[in-house]
Amino acid sequence: MTDPLDLAREKLIVALDYWNVEDAKKLVRDLGDEVSFYKIGLGLQLVGGNELARELIAQGKRVFLDYKYYDIAETVQRAVAQAAKLNVTFLTVHGVASIMKAAVAGRGDSDMKVFGVTVLTSMDADDISEMGFECNVEDLVIARARKALEVGVDGVIASALEAAELRKHASNKLMIVSPGIRPTGGARHDQKRVATPFEAIRAGADYLVLGRPIYAASDPKAAAQGIIREMADALRPD
Repeated sequence: MTDPLDLAREKLIVALDYWNVEDAKKLVRDLGDEVSFYKIGLGLQLVGGNELARELIAQGKRVFLDYKYYDIAETVQRAVAQAAKLNVTFLTVHGVASIMKAAVAGRGDSDMKVFGVTVLTSMDADDISEMGFECNVEDLVIARARKALEVGVDGVIASALEAAELRKHASNKLMIVSPGIRPTGGARHDQKRVATPFEAIRAGADYLVLGRPIYAASDPKAAAQGIIREMADALRPD
């Protein structure tokens, strides 16, 4: 049986939410072997993010390229095909059917997993109402997840608050990556729909993304270890 701590480490993705590569590299060094999966987002995209991805992969790390592609289908297909050449593990696109379908085509026969973004965890009911959606957040997340399943993407990005309901509709046919995770008592910052690591794993999330609770901590490695322990507790049978 796999040690819950080892399994929890595999499920933790640390967000390198920096604006220069050197700060990101320092965090990777500080975390050492405690973390093996990193997210590179828009902050690093134009300052060496792709090169950093190659470097991390060469070190045996896994990389989640969180560029959230959103464009016409042909452009997305070609962009995803280029991303696949980096050998990253995960890639995000916005959860519109034509975009997700194009991303699957662009991915081709590579091992890269494509994830559709449902609703950002920084958004709530007021935000989606402003966008013109006449439904609640959970209904929109479920609708986009169903469409993701139809077009063949590997998973969705969704708040842990919707993870349990997603499991009812998609069973284990879609992987769920949940951002907006905050340790018990931690600050929400700009996140509106949050859950603790324990709650998220118990709700059915496959991977958790955490940034500020780790990189803004006085001891990032100790913070990561505490989060991993909380995730491991959720993975243990009652």
